[in-house]
Amino acid sequence: MSTVAVVILNYNGKGFLSQFLPGVITHSTGCEIIIADNCSTDDSINFIQNFYPEIQLIQIPNNKGFSAGYNYALAQINAQYYVLLNSDVEVTPNWISPIIDIMEKDISIAAAQPKILAHHNRNQFEYAGAGGGYIDYLGYPFCRGRIFDTLEDDYGQYDDMKQVFWASGACLFIRSAIYHELGGLDDDFFAHMEEIDLCWRINNAGHKVMYNGQSAVYHVGGGTLPKSSPRKTYLNFRNGLSLLFKNYDTVDLLAKLPVRILLDIVAAFNFSLGGSIKNGWAVVKALFHFLGKTPSNWQKRKKVQQLRKKNVPTKLYQKSIVYRHFILNKKTFNEL
Repeated sequence: MSTVAVVILNYNGKGFLSQFLPGVITHSTGCEIIIADNCSTDDSINFIQNFYPEIQLIQIPNNKGFSAGYNYALAQINAQYYVLLNSDVEVTPNWISPIIDIMEKDISIAAAQPKILAHHNRNQFEYAGAGGGYIDYLGYPFCRGRIFDTLEDDYGQYDDMKQVFWASGACLFIRSAIYHELGGLDDDFFAHMEEIDLCWRINNAGHKVMYNGQSAVYHVGGGTLPKSSPRKTYLNFRNGLSLLFKNYDTVDLLAKLPVRILLDIVAAFNFSLGGSIKNGWAVVKALFHFLGKTPSNWQKRKKVQQLRKKNVPTKLYQKSIVYRHFILNKKTFNEL
């Protein structure tokens, strides 16, 4: 068994691999590096086999998406720690040791992430993870360094180490035993918010999710789906409802899910009134898909609730991030 396996899930990412894989190899001494190819249709496989024959390549027979793709690959990898790393991430020297060190010293830490900065604006936090993730009581995610589309500049304000609610799937360190114990990523999420769902399960099971700003990476972001994509909107709204349904206890679920559904309907109208009818329709489709999957989600919810530890302090943000950001004009994390 290796100690750390850096696993890059690739789909048509030859360009990113040629740009960023050399840095991963250089700065990940002593780690096993694995490419899990999600049935790419570009020249990714030939590129890896010809230029990096020393790297283990797992070929996934069909594009399973982010969640099932990683589940398929990680079932074949024997390591103490997994690092789920996007192909469009530039790592830096000593990016691994600061995080593995804190996980070795505290066995209650199940998952962690580094500081995630924007590749194209290196002094700014990146959307997907930034300085560690949170969600509010209605399931809307935000980060230290990023609230909705407002991104903070990095001036060292999050160079700390802090317990957070979720760690970004763009660069996710996780204990392999806990990953498999909790069922890994939810296959049905396909992509987007799947790491938040997993981290919520980690929190419910009484483990910690950490952020360590002494490690940093640079993320391109939007390599597969741009932010304005109706497909991305659909996945985010659909999966947002599913993670609430699965992870909240019964009292909170009954109180908060109807409010979230109402706000999603408002969001659909806002998209449409703003000229983005396709995104508005994507929200509606997400709601109907979620309702149609209630029997399946109910079975998942039963399993999740069985793993819940009683009296576990929650790291959920107990206010509305929508209200505080859009109505009270709170733009940065420290203003909350």
